[in-house]
Amino acid sequence: MRCAAATEPGARLDHANANANATADVQATEPAGAPPNQFALLRQRRFGPFFWTQFLGAGNDNLFKFAFTVMVTYQLQVPWLPDGLAGLVIGALFILPFVLFSATSGQLADKLEKTRLIRFVKNLEIAIMAAAGLGFMTHNAALLLGCVFMMGLHSTLFGPVKFAYLPQHLNERELTGGNGMVEMGTFVAILLGSLAGGVLIALPQVGATAVAVACFGVALAGRWTAQGVPHSPATDPRLAINWNPFSETWRNLRLAHQNIVVFRSLLGISWMWFFGAVFLANFPAFAKNVLHGDEHVASLLLVVFSVGVGTGALLCERFSRRHVEIGLVPAGAIGMSVFAIDLYFASHALPPSAAQSLGTFIAQPAHWRVMADLGLLALSAGIYSVPMYALIQLRSQPTHRARIIAANNILNALFMIVSSLGAGVMLGAGFSVPEVFLATALLNVLVGAYVFLLVPEYLLRFVAFLLSRVLYRFRVTGEQHLPASGAAIVVCNHVSYVDALLLMAASPRPMRFIMDHRIFAVPVLGWLFRLAKAIPIAPQDDDPAAYAAAFDAADRVLAEGELLCIFPEGAITRDGTLGPFKAGVMKILQRRPVPVVPVALCHLWGSYFSRIESGTAMVRPLRRGWFNPVGRVGLVVGPALAAAEVSPEVLRARVAALLQAG
Repeated sequence: MRCAAATEPGARLDHANANANATADVQATEPAGAPPNQFALLRQRRFGPFFWTQFLGAGNDNLFKFAFTVMVTYQLQVPWLPDGLAGLVIGALFILPFVLFSATSGQLADKLEKTRLIRFVKNLEIAIMAAAGLGFMTHNAALLLGCVFMMGLHSTLFGPVKFAYLPQHLNERELTGGNGMVEMGTFVAILLGSLAGGVLIALPQVGATAVAVACFGVALAGRWTAQGVPHSPATDPRLAINWNPFSETWRNLRLAHQNIVVFRSLLGISWMWFFGAVFLANFPAFAKNVLHGDEHVASLLLVVFSVGVGTGALLCERFSRRHVEIGLVPAGAIGMSVFAIDLYFASHALPPSAAQSLGTFIAQPAHWRVMADLGLLALSAGIYSVPMYALIQLRSQPTHRARIIAANNILNALFMIVSSLGAGVMLGAGFSVPEVFLATALLNVLVGAYVFLLVPEYLLRFVAFLLSRVLYRFRVTGEQHLPASGAAIVVCNHVSYVDALLLMAASPRPMRFIMDHRIFAVPVLGWLFRLAKAIPIAPQDDDPAAYAAAFDAADRVLAEGELLCIFPEGAITRDGTLGPFKAGVMKILQRRPVPVVPVALCHLWGSYFSRIESGTAMVRPLRRGWFNPVGRVGLVVGPALAAAEVSPEVLRARVAALLQAG
């Protein structure tokens, strides 16, 4: 059987030139010694100053907003701003600039040198916080509302720069970890900023002054850290700015739509904000009316949620083995629904009681289930979002990356507005908060199923992820030999029916499969490969047209700069030995001479999916490797060969040597 890893044509990377540009972009500043983990990035100038700049900015946003909300709710009597509407008005004013100015900010981030733009934004923050300080000390609600809008503008300008900066300074193996750190830092900053704002504004007599000093001090600290952010060249300096936000937003969405995986990932991220906004907006009512707790209980829910998202974001690097692993996205989506549904059952039938203090609330075992569900729900959201952000950064054309992120910010804002309206309608119709949570969880199931069937790459990577992390203790050696960009052929020994899925799990890039037509008759696996748009091939004597069509399709894959994986033995081994290699690879190289990478799957013979049972497979579920992985399965990757060096005999010898090494 010949094989080449598949993904639907629309789900591929951009065309070969764009793919090469994007990969060169993320690798251009790779250090000689890559850091051992994501936390080590904090000690490096290319990441540390940027991380603390965005951390302080997010913290200051929430310190200011929460302190202002508390002040209007409890301390000021503003006739034209009722305390019941204060939070809604402040939130809407903060989001409004994302809708109005995201398209422009994305263009600026692509056109200008990013460090210069970051420092301008931090200078703007200092000016806004100076005005806000005056507003706090004079109790001027109108001035503070104006500052809310300006801080929204500050965040709107910074958002595209933030996500376009990372792939310029982190390589593919660092991108998931870097995004995880940023996501974690953002939610920790939101938590700390909100808590600090609430504590400071409540200080007797000096609360407003303390908030004013704190906001201005954090803005100064952010400007100081921004001074250490390294030079980040403009990706499209000749860009002509379109100042019409509506036409530019539409144009950016069309740019994103050129790569269907990127576009649907934008929608997936926006859905995550829709989902999260339902929970965040209803924490106070949930704590008071359902959990029967005081305001400290509401704060505890925010702490649990923020810590959960941050933890999930940090775990992504470990789970993904330092690659952009989009197989985590379905895992996160499943967790979001499962724990949100259980949150409904854990909370909807709690007996009524008087308002409980934080200590009383924590002392009740039933509430620990609620907090566990909330924390695991948030952890799942972190696992869901980080790979999507990394995928967008990696697969967007560098010249358009910031504008695509800006379009995503607009979609995020619109989805959050729709979620608030939808939750409001349900609550107004008499539904309880737990019922709103349940409806959101069930809707998440439908949205997830729709997205993953539209973009099979997510589902396929999820299956490959489970296979390589759960059924097998899978280890990859020599993965640096897999080309980061450009066309290449991968040749591998053929041991089992799941070889292709393991190769998918090992490669940071999508591969394409040419597969023996008989594999499509295998239950489940055949469906997966059809979903992946695998290319069937039949023996030339049996079906000359299908044989020729397969080679034509293989040539198109290589012409588009993608990876093609072939099993030159032509069939799965029946005795565990390496068979002779056939000449199909030579036929492909004659039309398209590209590098050839030999790889070897080791220790897979004898597993449930191999033909150890008298030439058959999948007849003894408890065999080694099926929920009982006794041995470690490995993939050993060797250095690439130039097309001129390749022959079937040379390739077989290389693969045999890799098998010995494994």
